[in-house]
Amino acid sequence: MSESMIWWSIALYILAATGIAVLSRQGAADSMSGYFLGNRQMNGVVSALSYSATTYSAFMMVGLAGLTYAGGVGALGFEIIYFAGVSLVAVFGPRFWAVGRKFGFVTPSEMLGHRYNSRHVAMAVSLASCVFLIPYSAVQLAGVGYLLQGMTGGAISFTTGIVLATAIAIFFSYIAGIRSVMWTDSLQALMMIVASTLVAFLVVQGLGGFSGLFGTLETEHPASLSVPGSGVFSLVTFLGLSIPWFFFSLSNPQVSQRLFMPSSLRAMRQMLIGFLVFGLIYTLVSVLWGFSALAAFPDLARADLATPTLLASNLVPPVLGVIVMVGIMAAAVSTIDSIMLTLASMLSRDVYANAKPEANEKRQLLMGKIVIPVIALLALGFAELQLDLIAVLSVATSSGLVAVVPAIIGAFYWRRGTAAGALASVLGTSAFVLLMYATGNSLLGLPAGVWGIVVATLLFVSVSLVTTPHMPSAEAFLGAVDDELGRRKQDAPAVSSRL
Repeated sequence: MSESMIWWSIALYILAATGIAVLSRQGAADSMSGYFLGNRQMNGVVSALSYSATTYSAFMMVGLAGLTYAGGVGALGFEIIYFAGVSLVAVFGPRFWAVGRKFGFVTPSEMLGHRYNSRHVAMAVSLASCVFLIPYSAVQLAGVGYLLQGMTGGAISFTTGIVLATAIAIFFSYIAGIRSVMWTDSLQALMMIVASTLVAFLVVQGLGGFSGLFGTLETEHPASLSVPGSGVFSLVTFLGLSIPWFFFSLSNPQVSQRLFMPSSLRAMRQMLIGFLVFGLIYTLVSVLWGFSALAAFPDLARADLATPTLLASNLVPPVLGVIVMVGIMAAAVSTIDSIMLTLASMLSRDVYANAKPEANEKRQLLMGKIVIPVIALLALGFAELQLDLIAVLSVATSSGLVAVVPAIIGAFYWRRGTAAGALASVLGTSAFVLLMYATGNSLLGLPAGVWGIVVATLLFVSVSLVTTPHMPSAEAFLGAVDDELGRRKQDAPAVSSRL
């Protein structure tokens, strides 16, 4: 595939996405809620497509395909665990939405700080999120770097790819905040799902159809169709990858922050259903890509080159290959956008504003915009390290982010939870996970992905039991959930009767 064709396709994508981003602007986004939450007025369709593009980024078509190439069918089981975890959105989504409406929360960390009546909890969650999400942003950049490098045979270098993705992400973030990101996400998600599915079927057809593909795998790579497979997966490894992924929808603030954005509970339901349909299709397509690359190119130097190699091969028409490439690149940029905006909002709202209580909304927003490129440059530097499998690195970040899960569950379901418990859980688990990764990621034969949620839960519960909860904030918080959701349920029959 020619380098000029790839550059022209990227230029057209940037032009189209810029047009959509500019059109998405509805007045000046001059408030924290307007810039980072779209004024809480996002409809269900746009929310579903944006949620999908943000979640299924370079991890899927590059990372999950690479994990399938390296480890076989176990990669599908690993991703299905994530699917099961999305059920948490059905439970916690309406509650996030209700308290967000009631108290005007902009970030999940702000929500926890309010619930536990502690600015230190909000600050700790924000800083811990930065520690683990900046490397996750780097994973997305690395996905773009590998993609462009692999498709051009090195004509476009890895470094050029990650610098380009960083510049695009910063540009889209500044146009209109989260609103521009979500509308460009919608374009990207549609392009991703249509093009990648079509190309997957063309690749399979070129390999002799499904019978030919799986016949080749059964004959030449039988371990890829069995569990534990070719050596990447064992029960311990599978659990270490899957457990943090199960809690992804709660632990990752760039995802849970989106629960504040839908215009109504109906829009949230549409978001969840649309995401599940999109995700099931995209998961199967990504795994199929990994199997196809293994059958066609069994000796790749890096598993993460599976998708780029397929797209550059004669199995894929150049035009469709470029479209899929742009879709993957756009999805990675979408995730980076969302992470930058979320971390910027957390740092400005929960760190800067708590350190300087006199800072008004305008100054908070300015600080948020200032730190966006700083976050991007840190991610760029981390991406240059080119560490390990993309899928494994993605889960490593979630191993640290589970530190916040017990505090979130306790916020809605355990009045006895305390600020000291939340603080110990977040800081203690974050330090524990970092120490594990620094010393080989094994304790009693188990990785941080298994220990993280255990340590976080033990710390939160034990410290809460020996400290005193702030009952007024707990009662006000939980009362707001009951009042808002109860009122919506009462309004629903009245609306139906009028219709």
